[in-house]
Amino acid sequence: MALVQKRSTLKIWGDVIFAIFLREVKSQSTDKIGLIWTVVSPLIMIAGMTAMRTLLSGGGDAHGMPVMFFMIYGMMFVQFFLSTLNKSSAAVLKNKPLYAFRQVQPISSILAVSFFELLIRISVALAIVLICYVAKIDIVIHDGISVITNFFKIWLLGVSLGTVFGLSYCFIPELKKVQQLLTRPLFFISALFFSLQDIPREYWHYLDWNPLLHAVELTRYAAYPSYGHEGVSYFFLDMCVLISVFFALACYHVGWKQAISR
Repeated sequence: MALVQKRSTLKIWGDVIFAIFLREVKSQSTDKIGLIWTVVSPLIMIAGMTAMRTLLSGGGDAHGMPVMFFMIYGMMFVQFFLSTLNKSSAAVLKNKPLYAFRQVQPISSILAVSFFELLIRISVALAIVLICYVAKIDIVIHDGISVITNFFKIWLLGVSLGTVFGLSYCFIPELKKVQQLLTRPLFFISALFFSLQDIPREYWHYLDWNPLLHAVELTRYAAYPSYGHEGVSYFFLDMCVLISVFFALACYHVGWKQAISR
């Protein structure tokens, strides 16, 4: 007689997340260059924006750090946040047919898609390191731990806001347009092309409400201490991440059953 192997709830949840993760990988590799393009496409955009900023500034440094790395940190973080936000917010409706199975819940879809996006961005970062090594470009990172923790804080922020938007779409689909309207200006107000130090101090309050700006500026400071960290703080960034995570979990706990039943 065949033995029935009992699995814990945590084990079942992990298997579900892994299965959806593999489903996401398969959906991204429908052609020969599918998975490769997910890494190459961000690299091309980063290279293009970096070249543009270098030409406009005439090379040299940007507040004590090379312009190339100034742009790389900005592009990496802004792209990472936006892609995580968009993919995690779309995950709830994208995998809605799977919720017919009792073991599958929206949080599993969100985590699987978000982990896949995290792996893509780690691959992009490793590709940049490899390119710099081949081109014999020195990479200076004074505080690597802070750079990595800021990277994961941005991921948590994107997943949290994506969860809130994803649940909201189930009730009000038109909120997708609102999200697009809110996220488009982030390329211009998140210290991507400029530093907060380039702006007169009396105008900082128009920008320093943005946690993404704090993450970008603090990461540049962690890599190059000479860059400085005026106008930004770890406390503000950490509080934004904690509040976002708590709010997302609260919204999910209250409304996930009603969301998937609509």
